[in-house]
Amino acid sequence: MTKTACLFFIVSLLTGGFAEMNVSRVILACSLLVGASWGSKTGQPPKTSCRPGFSQNFYTVIVSGDVLHGQSILKVKFENCQRSREVGFISSHPNFSVRPDGTVYTQQEVANLSEPVQFMVTARGLHDPHIWETTVKLALVGHLHSLPLTKMGIEEMLSRVWDSQPKVIRFSRRHQRGSSANGLRRQKRDWVIPPINVPENSRGPFPHMLVRIRSDQDKDPGIRYSITGAGADQPPSGIYNIDPISGNMFVTQPLDREERASYHLRAHAVDMNGNQVENPIDLYIYVIDMNDNRPEFQNQVYNGSVAEGSKPGSSVMQVTASDSDDSTTANGMVRYRILSQTPHSPIPNMFTINSETGDIVTVAAGLDREKVSQYTLIVQATDMEGNLNFGLSNTATALISITDINDNPPEFTVRTFSGEVPENKVNVVVANLTVVDRDQPHSPNWNAVYRIVNGDPSGHFTIRTNPITNEGMLTVIKPVDFEMNRAFMLTVVVSNQAHLASGIQSSLQSTAGVTISVQDVNEPPVFPVNPKIIRFEEGVPAGTTLTVFAAQDPDHFIHQIVRYAKLSDPANWLRINRTNGQITTMALLDRESMYVRNNMYEATFLAYDNGSPQASGTGTLQIYLIDVNDNAPVLVPREAQVCERTRPNSRINITASDADTDPNVGPFVFELPSFPPSVRRNWTISRLSGDYAQLKLRISYLEAGMYEIPIIVSDSGNPPLSNRSVIRVKVCPCDHNGDCSATGAVAAAGLGTGAIIAILICIIILLSMVLLFVVWMKRREKERQAKPLLIDPEDDVRDNILKYDEEGGGEEDQDYDLSQLQQPESLDHIINKTTGVRRVDERPVIAESQYPVRPSVPHPGDIGDFINDGLRAADNDPTAPPYDSLLVFDYEGSGSTAGSVSSLNSTSSGDQDYDYLNDWGPRFKKLADLYGGGDDD
Repeated sequence: MTKTACLFFIVSLLTGGFAEMNVSRVILACSLLVGASWGSKTGQPPKTSCRPGFSQNFYTVIVSGDVLHGQSILKVKFENCQRSREVGFISSHPNFSVRPDGTVYTQQEVANLSEPVQFMVTARGLHDPHIWETTVKLALVGHLHSLPLTKMGIEEMLSRVWDSQPKVIRFSRRHQRGSSANGLRRQKRDWVIPPINVPENSRGPFPHMLVRIRSDQDKDPGIRYSITGAGADQPPSGIYNIDPISGNMFVTQPLDREERASYHLRAHAVDMNGNQVENPIDLYIYVIDMNDNRPEFQNQVYNGSVAEGSKPGSSVMQVTASDSDDSTTANGMVRYRILSQTPHSPIPNMFTINSETGDIVTVAAGLDREKVSQYTLIVQATDMEGNLNFGLSNTATALISITDINDNPPEFTVRTFSGEVPENKVNVVVANLTVVDRDQPHSPNWNAVYRIVNGDPSGHFTIRTNPITNEGMLTVIKPVDFEMNRAFMLTVVVSNQAHLASGIQSSLQSTAGVTISVQDVNEPPVFPVNPKIIRFEEGVPAGTTLTVFAAQDPDHFIHQIVRYAKLSDPANWLRINRTNGQITTMALLDRESMYVRNNMYEATFLAYDNGSPQASGTGTLQIYLIDVNDNAPVLVPREAQVCERTRPNSRINITASDADTDPNVGPFVFELPSFPPSVRRNWTISRLSGDYAQLKLRISYLEAGMYEIPIIVSDSGNPPLSNRSVIRVKVCPCDHNGDCSATGAVAAAGLGTGAIIAILICIIILLSMVLLFVVWMKRREKERQAKPLLIDPEDDVRDNILKYDEEGGGEEDQDYDLSQLQQPESLDHIINKTTGVRRVDERPVIAESQYPVRPSVPHPGDIGDFINDGLRAADNDPTAPPYDSLLVFDYEGSGSTAGSVSSLNSTSSGDQDYDYLNDWGPRFKKLADLYGGGDDD
């Protein structure tokens, strides 16, 4: 039954149009429908998680006056998330009860009711303390005749039932009935106070009176009223207050349902002494929602996608908006619609949106990414169930990307490609195959895959895809031969990595032909057998022809001459004929040569043609040398030792080594020669195995010493070869373990007592010489310390030219006392100076040494003696400058008291004869050369 039908039935009922119908059932059905209609607006939206409780906060029921006792009125629905939870229902009105399934029924006839009734149904868990409550409102049909019989009148009638609330709330009376023997009294159940509805965002004036609280004993002037709870004396406090004398309760400010949707207060009545006069009553205040919040999208821009070519009805994306208003009313019920679509291709309305869920789907075919890759939709969300006149709206943008499918096969740009390649070249790109594909670049729908389907049975070519340009690079992977194939005709097919979409056929332009021309190049000569192996016995004489190692020129269409040369011949045994490639020997072939490995000798030869450019190839000749018995065996070991007395372990194991191979090696034959006869008299050889024998003493004692024993060793070749080898045997005294002792080892080395004494005397003499040399060196060092200036005149530094880098300033540059630089007239200040304190640049006060007086005219023969005497005197003169000190010279400046040395001049006039310098000895030879013999210069 629809809401309109229900209204029609109510109108007909009130006008008497359905007198014979079961009026109570019609009214009950309509009331349930109206409650369901209003409840559909106030019902809870679908939730992802289950929350136990009643499905509605309020149930409104309109009943007729003929509802009988025990008749069902309505059924409250309780969501029990835990099936194991057992819930019981209790009605707060004595005339109504609730069955376990939630059905509300009457306990007396409703006709006895004189005004609308409101009571609460409580759900309580039987095994837990949780409590849930809902409100049921009843109204009789007879109370509705005062309203006009119009649609607006009936809705006003229903709204009166919804908004009806008492203006005065009285405390419940305490009824007492007869007492029993035990003095217990029965108290009548209290009336349930209906909730108080307060609209949010009220403009006032404030404070605004809501209800008046009264007590039956309010005649007593000493009664005081108060309220407690959140909103009164608890946070948020101060929203509600009450006049303690009159009991008028006020709201003091506008309410916001989005901050708090309900309040639970308790009203109290006490006397002047604070004693409770009435039981506290519960006051429930519900904030009525107003449409004061716009819908808000979770995102301002939504991104979605749909494949091109999708069928109508394909899901694209979902947009979601939320409204802070009450979602159980029209204020919070959001509806969606598409305002615009950009671009309008192929039609303006390619998409639609579910007005309730916000799901966007396609409504038309023709989505093509190659034409339109993205659509932009402006989506509007409006509350009040989408009513544009009264609802509030908001918008968001939906970007829909059209994803690519492989609906465009790749196509070659031309039907035939061509290229050329030199023969014998690999990894060469012959041709670039170009294609076009309108699908998404660099995706599997666009990436090209090339295949050669015909024309290359030997697999000379492959096609690699350029990942950037998507071109096919035809590449040679196996050398081609101009003499065998001068050209190739290939058939190539191109496809994508991804399969074509359903219903899409391959294009004829996905197949192309490729013509490849092979270029002839000068190829090097090739040895037919490489390496070539031949077998010869070693010892082949020089000049022997071994083989003909000839090469062939693969260029059959060009006549060219091939020449040969030797490239590698480690032992220099071979030569090759440069014309025909004949190999001959230059020396004796020896298998035991260091250049032979595993009986194989290897040489490399070069073959080259006369083409342009010249080409050459190499060939390897391997000669397997067969062994002949050309090496005699050699005894091993060459040295040994035994005890001088015969012992069980005084034996020497001997063998032989042979450079040859089987059968020209062992078993070996070991024997002692007949000369000298002492060998066989003192020693004997016994055979151990084919390659080993044992040498031991024949006599019981042999004097210690070194013995050289010749042994003849023969191999098993044909004919056999023999070798006379010598083994040095050390015979020595042995200890109890059979090892040579130290004394015995010396004696065995061949050194007698005399030789040992001679060695010791030489060592003593050598040590004595070293000791004498050390003593002489120390004595000489002491002499040097005693006479430090007695040195060779050649080493005297005073005979050399000394170079001074800088003299510094003079008298004017430093504050010096120039008198200190002059010879003092008196020596008193020096003599009286404290002992041990003396300037190092002062002249010592000691009697001056007597220097020799040079004659006025020096005799050439006396000049040398004069200099030597002067040196000896100076060495022994402690007063001679520089007094063992370092003199510092500084800048003299101008105006020095010292005279200028420029005034010095030779007193002689004219040329001077310096020839007498030649008679002064070798020391003056340089001066004589510089100044003497002027005419010769």
